[in-house]
Amino acid sequence: MDVSLLSLHWVYLAFVLLIIGFMVMRRDTTIVCIIGILALGLLATHSVSHSVGGVFSGFIYAIKELIGTILVISLIVALSRLLIITGINEVMISPVSRLIRSPALAFWIIGIVMMVISWFFWPSPAVALVGAVLLPVAIRVGLPALGVAVAMNLFGHGIALSGDFVIQGAPKLTADAAGIPVSDVLSASVPLVIVMGIVTTAVAYWYMRRDMQSGKLTMETGRTAPSAADTEQSQQPSGSLLTPAVKKAAAIVIPLLFALDIVAMFRLDLQGGDATALIGGTALIIMIALSLLAHRNNGLERATSYLIEGFLFGFKVFGPVIPIAAFFYLGDSAFTDIFGKVLPEGSHGIVNDLGLALAQTVPINTGVSAVTLTTVGAITGLDGSGFSGISLAGSIAHLFAAAIGSGIATLTALGQIAAIWVGGGTLVPWALIPAAAICGIDPFELARRNLKPVVIGLAVTTIVAMFLI
Repeated sequence: MDVSLLSLHWVYLAFVLLIIGFMVMRRDTTIVCIIGILALGLLATHSVSHSVGGVFSGFIYAIKELIGTILVISLIVALSRLLIITGINEVMISPVSRLIRSPALAFWIIGIVMMVISWFFWPSPAVALVGAVLLPVAIRVGLPALGVAVAMNLFGHGIALSGDFVIQGAPKLTADAAGIPVSDVLSASVPLVIVMGIVTTAVAYWYMRRDMQSGKLTMETGRTAPSAADTEQSQQPSGSLLTPAVKKAAAIVIPLLFALDIVAMFRLDLQGGDATALIGGTALIIMIALSLLAHRNNGLERATSYLIEGFLFGFKVFGPVIPIAAFFYLGDSAFTDIFGKVLPEGSHGIVNDLGLALAQTVPINTGVSAVTLTTVGAITGLDGSGFSGISLAGSIAHLFAAAIGSGIATLTALGQIAAIWVGGGTLVPWALIPAAAICGIDPFELARRNLKPVVIGLAVTTIVAMFLI
């Protein structure tokens, strides 16, 4: 076997560590990722032209993977701008304002709402719904946009997605790989999800309160652009566009339409991308109808201008992330799509190969098994998917449980939780973009804010798992 093919894994790992180091130093990682793609391409193809072309192909692959998220965020932004201009947002959020009266209430209420919606429809459409409605309220009571993003992120992409108790996509993958019933994984994951959720959100809240009191966390911390549901700081509402009666009617109809979306998702079993598409399409139709109603003769032109503004926002936010996502997608199936079938025979992708190699080099006992499953899950989550490596976690859990004689369901659930918390959208910056974009937050700043709580949560959850095996 070609030595250069074997070295792909080590070069990929070296660049991952280098990128993490640059993030810690708060330096931009775009150029590092592009160099990483070039280096992997040269090792894989031994061709300069293919390597250079691979950078462009990697960008295209990343855009294809992210385009659904880019579009729904752009459409929500377009609608939000119109709601601000017409003053409808003021009427919509007034009832919620009475309930959310402090930053603490804003953090926990937004998080719990996000978690419940994510259980049924996964986090991507939930981010658009929760952020557009509750972000202005949270900002008004003093919770920074970064704090809102943390709440949506940890409760949605963390707690809800890692357990996946309703849709059961994640436990089905891990259970099949481990050779056990889905119900066993679900039962075993309940205490681990509870521990992980309580520890992580409590630690995140404590850090947030401490930094707010010290002045380290302010209303502008991490802000890179006006949020998708920003307040009048960027645009003042124009009361002459709509009468108070029309504003009130719109404030009732718009949430009702999104509520009907939720009913449709449930009745038609719409999940993931299909659910996101329904939310995006509804936002677009509402925006067009309101533009025609508010601007009358200029409604057609203004609808287009709102749409353009939304797309400008979406691509401005995602622009710096596309090169980074392109590199990390190479850790999974994207490598073959971009550079051809050049990986060693029997390879399951660079990231999964690294996780499997780790599992095969450690001694096997209860404590080491738990730590290894957490580590393997975290490594396989580095591609930003969270789901790509959980089958590997299930397979490794099966091997370890056979060696120690027990704990297959707990180990499987532990690997699933680690993979999704890291890769599903709480630590990997290109995976947590939906929440960051809706809140107008730098995704790398959000990843840094999540890092300590998630690492502490994983450590505590791993220790608890040792006693449950």
